[in-house]
Amino acid sequence: MEHFIIHGKQIIGGEISIGGAKNAALPIFFASILANAEVELANIPNLTDIRYTCDIFVNFGAKLSIDLDSNKVSLQPQHISNPVVPYELASKMRASIWALAPLVAKFGTAKVSLPGGCAIGSRPVDMHLEALKKLGVKIEFAEGYVIATSEGRLKGANIFFDKVSVGATVSAVCAAVLAQGVSRIENVAMEPEVVDLCNFLVALGAKIDGIGTKVLTITGVESLGGVANYRIIPDRIECGTYLIAAAISKSKVTCHNIIPEHLEATLSKLEEAGAKITVSGSSVTCDMEGKRAKAVNIVTAPYPGVATDMQAQFTLLNTVAEGVGIVTETIFENRFMHVPELQRMGAKITQSGNTIHVQGVEELSGAHVKATDLRASISLVLAGCIAQGTTHVDEIYHIDRGYEFIEERMKSIGCIITRERA
Repeated sequence: MEHFIIHGKQIIGGEISIGGAKNAALPIFFASILANAEVELANIPNLTDIRYTCDIFVNFGAKLSIDLDSNKVSLQPQHISNPVVPYELASKMRASIWALAPLVAKFGTAKVSLPGGCAIGSRPVDMHLEALKKLGVKIEFAEGYVIATSEGRLKGANIFFDKVSVGATVSAVCAAVLAQGVSRIENVAMEPEVVDLCNFLVALGAKIDGIGTKVLTITGVESLGGVANYRIIPDRIECGTYLIAAAISKSKVTCHNIIPEHLEATLSKLEEAGAKITVSGSSVTCDMEGKRAKAVNIVTAPYPGVATDMQAQFTLLNTVAEGVGIVTETIFENRFMHVPELQRMGAKITQSGNTIHVQGVEELSGAHVKATDLRASISLVLAGCIAQGTTHVDEIYHIDRGYEFIEERMKSIGCIITRERA
């Protein structure tokens, strides 16, 4: 098992280029199942979840050309002959459920093992399945698999989500684009990654109105073509993470290759914490000018609110900020697993239900901690960079699921971090 050894009291600062968004790349990768010609994706992040997805496509029978060193993947989904995601592949990543909708929409049948992924709380697939049922899909369960079938083309339908869900929105959109007639999907997720998915499908020939709003109107088409060099949007969560790194170390970090409007909630909270934020074209700079951050209150919410994927990082900021910050998690009920690990490092945090109160301390101390999920993991790495002494972070495979070459990137902005195998 690999772990990180991090030497603390480092001044994090410098410039860093942001990679492609994992949360856009994965749904777009699965949506490419719908294409009838070659799909070329650019700015694909080199992550374990992407490699797992490539394995799933190989199992489908699709032809792939993979060059993750250059962040490119070419797919030929017209060769898919086995619309099945077996347990040994689905258990590695929750995103595998996104194979279900495009497979059944295109082939009339799909068999997907119930998925795995980060243990951050209940993320049921019920909303995905209910949307598919409204479009005419028959759903059955057998031996841990979801089996979806349809008789002929799916039929357009009106779908209303009681709760905003990125995952269910992705599934509904991927099914509706090939359905006969018009589908109206209301209360959809408006995250930039969902917008990127819709833009990708339009590039394939889908007809989608209302992109970026709460209501999507989709006129189904009989088939979709391919697309050359579709570029995945930059990762707003990765960018926010490195900006938080500047905030906790009283320093300055500039992130390049980003879309500033995707970061408005994060940048607003950093300004509230005392950071000087400068946006210039596709770059953003967080400069603390040597000052200690001020505690901020955070309530996670669907976009355009503060992303749940930024909660652990803002929690860390509050642990070393001046004052008391209150953090409320509204998306997942089990996303405070980083709290006891930060407490081991000297953080003063009390929890009541889905809310934590964080009393800032002058300094954290290095400790032996365990990564528990992707975003909690990166908060522990950042904590180790500023703590007094040495920090060991175990089970770092979580980090590799969402941060490309994390130790090299952290080293480039001043961190002393080593990956070792126990």
